[in-house]
Amino acid sequence: MGKKQENNPDSEYGEPAEFDPGFNGPIKKRGCTDIICCILFMAVIIGYAAVGILAWLYGDPRHVLYPRNSTGWFCGTGPNKDRPNLFYFDFLKCATSVNVMATALNGFQCPTTQVCVESCPGDFSALFVDAYFKKPAEVFNQSLCVPSVDLKAPGLTVQQVVDQELCPFFRVPTTSVLGRCLPDITALGNIPDNFANVPGLPSTINDTINVIKNGTGDVVNGFNAREIGVRIFEDFASSWPWILIGLLIAMVVSMLFLLLLRFTAPVMVWVLIIGLLGAGAYGIWHCYWEYENHRQNSATISEIGFTTNFQVYLQVQETWLAFLIIISVAEAIILLTIIFLRTRILIAIALIQESSKAISHMMSALLYPLVTFVLLLVCVAYWGATALYLATSGNPIYRVVALNSTTSGCQSINGTVSCDPQNFTSSAYPDCPSASCIFIKYNDEGLLQRNIFNLQIYNAVAFLWCVNFVIALGQCTLAGAFASYYWAFSKPGDIPMFPLSASFIRSLRYHVGSLAFGSLILTLVQVVRIILEYIDHKTRSAQNPCARFLMCCLKCCFWCLEKFIKFLNRNAYIMIAIYGKNFCVSAKNAFMLLMRNIVRVVVLDKVTDLLLFFGKLLVVGGVGVLSFFFFSGRILLPGNTFRSETLNYYWMPIITVIFGSYLIAHGFFSVYNMCVDTLFLCFLEDLERHDGSLQKPYYMSKNLMKILNKSNKAAKTDRKKK
Repeated sequence: MGKKQENNPDSEYGEPAEFDPGFNGPIKKRGCTDIICCILFMAVIIGYAAVGILAWLYGDPRHVLYPRNSTGWFCGTGPNKDRPNLFYFDFLKCATSVNVMATALNGFQCPTTQVCVESCPGDFSALFVDAYFKKPAEVFNQSLCVPSVDLKAPGLTVQQVVDQELCPFFRVPTTSVLGRCLPDITALGNIPDNFANVPGLPSTINDTINVIKNGTGDVVNGFNAREIGVRIFEDFASSWPWILIGLLIAMVVSMLFLLLLRFTAPVMVWVLIIGLLGAGAYGIWHCYWEYENHRQNSATISEIGFTTNFQVYLQVQETWLAFLIIISVAEAIILLTIIFLRTRILIAIALIQESSKAISHMMSALLYPLVTFVLLLVCVAYWGATALYLATSGNPIYRVVALNSTTSGCQSINGTVSCDPQNFTSSAYPDCPSASCIFIKYNDEGLLQRNIFNLQIYNAVAFLWCVNFVIALGQCTLAGAFASYYWAFSKPGDIPMFPLSASFIRSLRYHVGSLAFGSLILTLVQVVRIILEYIDHKTRSAQNPCARFLMCCLKCCFWCLEKFIKFLNRNAYIMIAIYGKNFCVSAKNAFMLLMRNIVRVVVLDKVTDLLLFFGKLLVVGGVGVLSFFFFSGRILLPGNTFRSETLNYYWMPIITVIFGSYLIAHGFFSVYNMCVDTLFLCFLEDLERHDGSLQKPYYMSKNLMKILNKSNKAAKTDRKKK
């Protein structure tokens, strides 16, 4: 055993892969893997579908999408189709309500009558003393009153209408916010002076304004973006063709960047490396220059002590000496690393060039992110719809609430008697004429309602698992396609037909269980991270420094664990796509293979990250600058009817183009990154399995063999014959 360890120093990370004469790419004869996890995943999917069906049967999203009046009818639909806005009779009662935000969103908790109206009133109006001696039809606007009231009914007085809240006794200019008529804060400064004489209102105008402002300030500040939203929508409506052109440019630039890497990768990598060394050299020179400038008149660190004004430290000679030492050491480390790892850097560059060549032979791979995007969109839409239907699955509960509870008759029924808002009449409670049927809460007494929280948790966990599975499926599919390219001895002649489709079918037919296994592990870690974030948010105010430090350490550890699992899963899926083994075996083999070549892994990873970062910077920055000059009017195209002056916010199309360009670049580069990782693992396996002989020829490119000073004997024989 000791002799074996001595002969093979890498044996602690497993034995190198052995030559297999029957292996020539992704194995076609394979069986289903991780069947138990596959069955579990299918059971979760079936349960997820059942939860969605239950939510659809018992939920009613109209509770959220539409406001509801005091009689329980929705505004903007059904009999109130032409009346989409909800108007509050006495908003002062809403303003003094405890849950103002819930009032604005639900339209129920406000203890005042609410009716559906065609448009929100935009004027001041109030009942003064003389109005109480007139007929109701002469005073009130029928469209703002309770639909069932007949203002011309004999014996009906204005006082009765006001007491029973059949019509509003005052109103101020309102604006529609999510279908709710809320006071327009900007118009309250023009409130008439005689409002101070309106019975039922505060004695001074300022009190009235302040009460309304206090009730609507938080709501309006949080949700009154309707006007801005309309303007943004107008901007998108006028500029969407140019936004699409900008995104098309980003797509073309991303594709060209990846395809041209086979020619430009060496130049770009060495330019970036030299640029990094040059930036370090400039930093050393600048620090030395500052050090010399502060040599004569400079205080010391000990004289200054500790101060929050960090500009003071920049006037100290010792500060620049410390910067000089740190940058010099970093520069020396980088320079020595490049010198000693130059061969591995050349290998990384060659693999990057080979990846660009592989993509040029499989252009359909660049379109696969669209499949992943559509599947992720389906997952997000299903999760959102299920969460919405579950949240509205309980029927609303109404109680009789006294709008004026000063009398004993009102106090005895206030909030204790159930009612039906569609059949409610205040005449049924003669001792309390101001009684009204008001929404209290959603029913939480049924079996489904009692388990809403548990079902929402199930919805969230199943959503995370499905999302991670979709990403895993994409990685395994791309890995199988690119592995088919590498293990083709004569390229492109030996590349199989439709490698991407074949890899996708293999992944779904044989490896759903393995992909579900890997995504489940990642999901569990993500759930723990979410729980930690929730605990931290809820206990932040009560945490002492020790607890905050412990929580920070836990969050950091699980963040690192998630990153490691993503890295391990990614390489495990590559091995699954090639050899068709289960997840645990594939993860172990991939990890051991990488550990046997850890230096190459680090170099390739960093060089690839550097190139892809530069590529994203080029695409997003270039398209972003171009869109800025265009949408701000600095670039005018001949014959172009679009003018930047027509935009309300020219930065919105710019942000849209930049964000879309980043998503497009990320989608293209994720394919490229997967190609590099797959070809790298295949390259390592190639080195371990083969020796360049006639029986064991290398599959790697001639450029890689040249860098490693290796060759196939068959090629040498052919050259000698010539």
